[in-house]
Amino acid sequence: MNKLTDTFKLNNGIDIPCIGYGTFQTPDGKSVEDGVKEALKIGYRHIDTAYFYQNEKGVGKAIRESGIKREDIFVTSKLWNSDRGYESAKAAFEKTMDNLGLEYLDLFLIHWPAIKKQFDNAEEINAETWKAFEEIYETGRVKAIGLSNFLPHHIDELMKTAKIKPMVNQIEFHPGFAQIETAKYCLENDIVVEAWSPLGRKEVLENETLVELAKKYNKSTAQICIRWVLQHDILPLPKSVTPSRILENSQVFDFEISEDDMKTIDNIPCCGGQCANPDDVNF
Repeated sequence: MNKLTDTFKLNNGIDIPCIGYGTFQTPDGKSVEDGVKEALKIGYRHIDTAYFYQNEKGVGKAIRESGIKREDIFVTSKLWNSDRGYESAKAAFEKTMDNLGLEYLDLFLIHWPAIKKQFDNAEEINAETWKAFEEIYETGRVKAIGLSNFLPHHIDELMKTAKIKPMVNQIEFHPGFAQIETAKYCLENDIVVEAWSPLGRKEVLENETLVELAKKYNKSTAQICIRWVLQHDILPLPKSVTPSRILENSQVFDFEISEDDMKTIDNIPCCGGQCANPDDVNF
């Protein structure tokens, strides 16, 4: 990857820009509109939102008002947990499209798997949800479909009945919470991995190891985190509403982290993030 608009290729042949602009916890209205417009102005062409973020309307408005051709922007949204199931998922997709005000979506993800801790028929719920996704995909109104926070065993279960292989799995992935095995499984099965929260939280950005590496490479700790994700062949989705940081997060193509330093970052102990086990969440 040499520049912001370089792409990963999904298993259906679609290209997805190698860094996305994340919008989690950015309020709807002016805040998210300004953030998305700034990201697009800087050169991002991949915007990530979700129904749960409650900012799809602002994201869509910013995209429509950006002056950039729709086909030049890759837009992702996600199905929230309360909308799982065949009919519910189809209805939720319509709500997302109405919120965004766009003719089509580039990528639609199941935000979290239904899990056995909460549902006796979790596997069936996931299968029915995916069936709806496949049918939406076949209409052409979404260019790619995938998952978020699915562990390998969830994907194995899904593939028992799936007709279409997921194209993406978006997981929490940052120094101090590197889900290496899940990422490896996905990459080996031709599923692109996206990293939500690639910067973790304050504890990651202030981690002594990362601070020292930032000095070594003359970069910020955030840039070290993003570059580390990219060198794992994973697509980062950094989030900021500060113009200088939106720009900084895109400036990660003029250096490379050494193999030894990559291993050092891989081994940073758990810190600074949600660090959620998808099999143990309660929402």
